[in-house]
Amino acid sequence: MMQSMTGFGKSSRVFQSRKASVEIRALNSKGLDLSVKMPSIYKEVEPQIRKLVAEALSRGKIEISIHIESEKNTETNIVNKELATSIYEELKTLNSSWGQKESDYLSIILKMPEVINTEGEAPDKEELLKVVDLAKDACSQVRQFREKEGKDLQSEFMQRTGEISRLLKEVAPFEQERIQSTRERLQKGLDEFPSDKMDNNRFEQELIYYIEKLDISEEKMRLSNHIEYFLETIPLYQSGKKLGFIAQEMGREINTIGSKCNHSEMQKKVVQMKDSLEKIKEQILNTL
Repeated sequence: MMQSMTGFGKSSRVFQSRKASVEIRALNSKGLDLSVKMPSIYKEVEPQIRKLVAEALSRGKIEISIHIESEKNTETNIVNKELATSIYEELKTLNSSWGQKESDYLSIILKMPEVINTEGEAPDKEELLKVVDLAKDACSQVRQFREKEGKDLQSEFMQRTGEISRLLKEVAPFEQERIQSTRERLQKGLDEFPSDKMDNNRFEQELIYYIEKLDISEEKMRLSNHIEYFLETIPLYQSGKKLGFIAQEMGREINTIGSKCNHSEMQKKVVQMKDSLEKIKEQILNTL
C-alpha cells in the first residue's frame, strides 16, 4: 500500500510518580534522518527506540520527543544541594580572585544542568520497557497516518497520469494537419522558382526528411509505456523513489515531443502535460 512520508503519533502512560509521553513526527526526506529528545533517565533505552523507529518508518525526517509530566501530590523540582553549594563556592572564589562585584549567584546556579531535578526518581526496568512500548504504539499511529495520506496520493497520481494520457491522445489529430502545413509551406517556397528548374523527386525527399524529423510516434509510445509502468508501480511498497525515476523519464519524452511539435495547438497540449507532471513530481517528494 502506498504511504506518504508525513505522519504523527503520540502515546502516553502514567507511572507511579510521572506521566511519560512519546511523540513521533515524520516529514519528507530523501533518506532516514532520525533525531531524539528524551529525559536523561530514559537514555538507557534510546538505542532500542532508535532501532525500532528506523525499522518501522524506514525513511523520512523523524523527530522523536519523550516528555515527562510530574503527577499531582508528588515531590518535584528537587534541588541538588550538594552540587549547588559546590558551584556557589567555585563561583564566589572566582569572583573574589577576579576582583568582581558580588553577583546574583542563585539565579545563575539554578539554570545549570542537574541542579534542579524535574524528572523524579530513576525508573525501574518495567518502566523502561513500557516507554519502549509507547514508542512502538506511536510508530503504529504514524504508519496509519501515512497510509491514510497514501490513499490521497494514489488518487492524485491516478488523476494526473490520466490527464497526461488524455492530452497525449489529443495531440494525434494535429499531426496530420502539421504534415500538410509543412508540405504547403515548402511548396509555397518552391513556387517562387521557375517550374522548369523544379525537381519533384528532390521535393519529395525534402518533405520526407521534414516528416521524419518531426515524427513523434516513438516518443508517444515510450511515454505511454512509462505511464503504464508508473501505474503498475503505485501499489508497490515504498514505491516513492522508483516513481521519481519513472517521472523523470516521462518528462524527457514530453520535452522531446514539445521540441518536435512545430504546431501551436500541439504545444499547448505539451504545456498542459508538463503542468500535470510537475504536480506529480511535487507529490512524489512526499511519497515513501
